Amino acid sequence: MSAAGTWELQFIEGTMNANMYCDIVKQSMIPSLQGLGCRVVFQHNNDPKHTSKMTTALLKKLRVKVVDWPSMSPDLNPIEHLRGILKWKVEVHKFSNIHQLCDVVTEEWKRTPVATCEALVNSTPKRVKTVLENSGAHTKYLHLVPNLDIVS
Repeated sequence: MSAAGTWELQFIEGTMNANMYCDIVKQSMIPSLQGLGCRVVFQHNNDPKHTSKMTTALLKKLRVKVVDWPSMSPDLNPIEHLRGILKWKVEVHKFSNIHQLCDVVTEEWKRTPVATCEALVNSTPKRVKTVLENSGAHTKYLHLVPNLDIVS
């Protein structure tokens, strides 16, 4: 996701490793970034597969600027907020198998308004400030995102 909206959703079977993550970066993320047509800064958390030598080398080779980001900072990461909104929207649906669940998740993901993504990304400085004021502790974050419309 970016301030311009959501990208292609990736479903993972099994446990993701650095190889799988790098494949997703090459096959999905890079084309999405190129489609934005502007300079971007990529943010991921500090999961070992994101910071592996393989991933770091790939992002450097592809000239992707990565923001230096603290680990374990869900209040600060826009995608974590979007996942929370998506979970909330999916929970109201009925599904009886994994395929139906994937269909519901995909449909709700595609319905995410660009304005929601934009608000989440643009509210990052305010959320960082609030976490710092809270001595690094977690916050109730949705109130920190102005004009966030989570109703589909």
